[in-house]
Amino acid sequence: MAGFIGKERHALDEKGRLMIPVRFRRELSPESTGRGSTIYLMKAPDGSIELYEPDIWEGMKKSLAVLSDFNPEERLLKTMIYESLDVVAIDRQGRVPFSREFLEHAGIVRDVVIIGADTKMIVWAPERLSLLVMENAERYSSLARRYF
Repeated sequence: MAGFIGKERHALDEKGRLMIPVRFRRELSPESTGRGSTIYLMKAPDGSIELYEPDIWEGMKKSLAVLSDFNPEERLLKTMIYESLDVVAIDRQGRVPFSREFLEHAGIVRDVVIIGADTKMIVWAPERLSLLVMENAERYSSLARRYF
């Protein structure tokens, strides 16, 4: 898999479903494109919604499994992550349904921006993404220097 790369603008349909852009659908694993395919949705702390294929989520789940339920911080992290998680079916047309809870979390009414971020897709309300980029434009170059 080459990974999800790029940015697309889309609109939810009247039932709150997002059509996964063709360029991202091409990158989905075969297990994520057949009948009964699922995708994991997570309410991210930054106000976006992250979409993970099952094989990617399984790797994250293994990382969470080693955290101790007897360590209060580790238990809190697990609780917060699992509270923000859902698994939904991708229909034959490549649409992903979002619950009202997820849409409200992200401030999404109809229009969205989908960012391909290698192993995941990130869904934003356009206004929130624009604000995030604008407020952090000056930090971008220093972050890039620090991590690259």
